[in-house]
Amino acid sequence: MPSRREAIMFTDDELRAYMVEQKTLTIVSNGRNGFPHPMPMWFYMDGDGAYICTTFRKSQKVMNFKRDPRATLLVESGEEYSELRGVVVYADCHVIDDEAAVEDALININTKGQEASADSAEANHGAMLKTAPKRVVLKFVPRETLSWDHSKLGGVY
Repeated sequence: MPSRREAIMFTDDELRAYMVEQKTLTIVSNGRNGFPHPMPMWFYMDGDGAYICTTFRKSQKVMNFKRDPRATLLVESGEEYSELRGVVVYADCHVIDDEAAVEDALININTKGQEASADSAEANHGAMLKTAPKRVVLKFVPRETLSWDHSKLGGVY
């Protein structure tokens, strides 16, 4: 009999579907004072399984990741115990300072990596041009992923 931990884990397909449903990811960097620095960010998951965000180049989280690229990511949902679902990812953060990559990330974050209509892409592109030069991409490459879906317990705890 599998452990209860194994019984509630997402499959790879369930993980990807869950992440496409979600809009906000909490990213945690290691602050210079030793305290974790959690920040909610919009994101998308790329085809290689990396988590992509964009933020302002001078933000504290960028400074933290340049000093220490280790990150913890969290997405969670559910109100009652039987509804709790979530993912924790231990990852390495790559700070990418490239305006074209920022624009691409912003489009994919808005569309969750799905194909955008030409009109939607053009509208997004115009809005992004204002902030893209001040931004970088945060690419989180997973080392380890933990997940849970308490609905798989069928009400038996």
